Amino acid sequence: MTIDEFNAGFPEEPGYLDYGRVGPLSTTAAEETLALTQVLQRARYGSMDVFGEQDARLRRAVAGVTGFADDRIVFQPNTTTGLMHAMFGLTGDVLLSAEEFPSLPIAAVRAEEALHAAKPIWLETDHGRVTAGQIREQLTASTVAVAVSLVDSRTGYLADLEGIRQVIGDRLLIVDAIQGFGVADAAWEAADVIATGGQKWVRAGWGTGFLALSDRAAERLTPVFSGFTGTEEDEPWGFVPPPAPGARAFRVTNPDPIAAARFAAALEEIAAVGIDVISAAVAERVSRVIDLADEFGVAVASSRDERERAGIVILEPPAEQVTLLTASLHNHGVSATTRQGRVRLSVHSATNEETLDMLRGALVSYSTAAAY
Repeated sequence: MTIDEFNAGFPEEPGYLDYGRVGPLSTTAAEETLALTQVLQRARYGSMDVFGEQDARLRRAVAGVTGFADDRIVFQPNTTTGLMHAMFGLTGDVLLSAEEFPSLPIAAVRAEEALHAAKPIWLETDHGRVTAGQIREQLTASTVAVAVSLVDSRTGYLADLEGIRQVIGDRLLIVDAIQGFGVADAAWEAADVIATGGQKWVRAGWGTGFLALSDRAAERLTPVFSGFTGTEEDEPWGFVPPPAPGARAFRVTNPDPIAAARFAAALEEIAAVGIDVISAAVAERVSRVIDLADEFGVAVASSRDERERAGIVILEPPAEQVTLLTASLHNHGVSATTRQGRVRLSVHSATNEETLDMLRGALVSYSTAAAY
C-alpha cells in the first residue's frame, strides 16, 4: 500500500487538526465495523465463528507493528486499563513524572493506596519533558520501574526510549503509548510494557487497545485483575485455576470482537504502508505547521527537532491572546485543543493543503486582531 492509498482512507472534513484528542475513524475501520455488525445482526448459521477469530487477528496485527510476540500481547479496551494492570502488578518504587497525562500518575497512586506494593517516586522534569539524563540522576536502588509517555500530550515531546533503556538497566520500562502510536517510529524493543488505545492516531475508535509485555515484564508483574478468560482453561467450572503465563493473565473477560477487528484492520493498513513512511509524512506536515506559526509570530512551545517530536505542535500565545487564537481557529473551522493556556495542533499524514490554508486564514485573523 502506498502512502497516497493510505491517506485516501481519511474521510474527515478539512480543518481537522485534533488527532491528539481523537482520530476520526478510518474508512477501513468503519467498513470493518459495519461488516461485522451486520454479521452479528443477522446471526446466520455458521457465521458467528468469525468473532472468535478476531482476538488472534488483533494480536498478530499488534505484533506486526511492535515486534512483540503475539503471546505477549493482550487486548485491552483502552490505554488506562492497561496502565492500571501494570501499576497494580508492580512491587517496588516506580519513577514517573507527576506532569504526565493523569492516567499514569493516578494509576500509580491508586495502586499504592490499594495494595501498598508499588510506590510512585515523582521525577523532576525539564519543563515537562522526561529525558534519559534526568532519569539517570534520580534513579535509586529501590527503583524497579520507570513509566513515561511516548509523546507528552502537553508538550508534544517524543521520549527517547532507547536512551531511557540504556540508563535504567534491567528495570521495567512502562510506556503509555497513546499519543503517537501509529505515527511515531518508536524503538518498541526498548519497552517492557506498552499500553495504548486505538482511538487517536490509529483511527480505530473508542473501546480499542492492547497491553504488550516483554518476557521480563511477564515474569515480574503480578496479574492482580485476572478474570476467567485469563486462565489456560476454556471454562473453569467448579475450581479456580491460576492465571495463565504471560500476557493472557491480564484478561478480565472476553474482548469485544468488533472492536478488536476494527483495531486490527487499522493496524494492518499501517503495517502495509510502513510506520517509517507514515512518520516521515507526518514530520513534513508538522514542519509546515511550525513554519506557519513562525510566519505569523505565534510562539511554538514544542520541539522543532524531528527527533523530539511526533505529530503535535504546541502554540503558546501571550496569556491575554489565548482566547483570541482559539476563537480565530473556531471561526475558520479548524479543530484544535486549547488547554492550560496553550493551543495544541495535531496533524496526520493526510493533513492536506485545504486544511493548512484554513489554518493560515485563522492565523491571519488572529495576527490582525492581536495587532490592535
